[in-house]
Amino acid sequence: MSAPRWADARRVLCIRLDSVGDVLMTTPALRALRESAPDRQVTLLTSSVGAQVAALVPEIERTIVFDAPWMKSTGNEPTQDIAAIAQLREARFDAAVIFTVYSQNPLPAAYLAFLAGIPLRLAHCRENPYQLLTDWLPESEPQQRVRHEVQRQLDLVASVGAATRDERMSLRVPAAAHRHVQTRLASLGRSASRPLVLVHPGASAPSRRWPPEHFAHAASLLSRRGCDLVFTGSGEEAPLVERIRAAMDAPSVSLAGELDMAGLAAAIEAADLLLVNNTGPAHMAAALGTPVVDLYALTNPQHTPWMVRSRVLSHDVPCRNCYRSVCPEGHHDCLRRVAPQDAADAAMELLEQASAHVTALPHER
Repeated sequence: MSAPRWADARRVLCIRLDSVGDVLMTTPALRALRESAPDRQVTLLTSSVGAQVAALVPEIERTIVFDAPWMKSTGNEPTQDIAAIAQLREARFDAAVIFTVYSQNPLPAAYLAFLAGIPLRLAHCRENPYQLLTDWLPESEPQQRVRHEVQRQLDLVASVGAATRDERMSLRVPAAAHRHVQTRLASLGRSASRPLVLVHPGASAPSRRWPPEHFAHAASLLSRRGCDLVFTGSGEEAPLVERIRAAMDAPSVSLAGELDMAGLAAAIEAADLLLVNNTGPAHMAAALGTPVVDLYALTNPQHTPWMVRSRVLSHDVPCRNCYRSVCPEGHHDCLRRVAPQDAADAAMELLEQASAHVTALPHER
């Protein structure tokens, strides 16, 4: 068994080459690795986008950016791969853990670690990896079961003796970002007496986007029920945000294009609730404890909000779990048929629960 060798590993490279939500859903496993050996250091190898949120994860000592050519739309050149191997070899890691969703092949990353001379290499794998992995769990998903992504990665590191009692996701908001967002919200006329609902209508995959007119209707309903509405999004998503705001019959403000990753985290932390598609900010909210109404496209089942008050809304369809970035049927019914009224009702239910919880706290002490 290889567990004793893993117990001696002090410099551990964790490879997660995906985006914001994927990195966050790996953080409980990173904590387990950190806590399971004294003086263990965790370095994350991740994408350019993943690195933005990795800077806010306290379990990660160092981040190395690598836009791998086997991942989506990286534009990587072979010279970058060679440079990455040299950089990893120079760091003299004791072990590498390769984190993937079950539809991804871990062997390209395993080969990278092998060429870098990392002696211990762990991953889930569907086929016999031979020398590329020293330790591996046979891939059981989705044929035998489907686990939440957080649980999948916790199970992976548990196979080499790493565990944690705290299975929450990890994200820390810098004090400067918190102050900036509080000042910005005050300048927009934010009323402390009204619940603050953050609305994030974008998503990288078109299949995961609730229709803009539905966002407009739901946001208008929430405004009429006493909420302040603040929209967020990237600079590229600003036109989408303005289209939604123009269709509303209620006031709102926009921070789209204004916030970096730390600022977005601070805004989510400041909010009473996040209304969002299945995308990175949903997982940021879960990590920060902000209640979430998640418009959850049925492209895959394993990325729902983890350990946070939430409502996951979708409409069941025969083509569920298509794993596609664009709706293959063209109807987008798994999201399009979720009514704005249902989203607004779910949001108000969560807000009322949070208010009742806060009111009850003094009596529980």
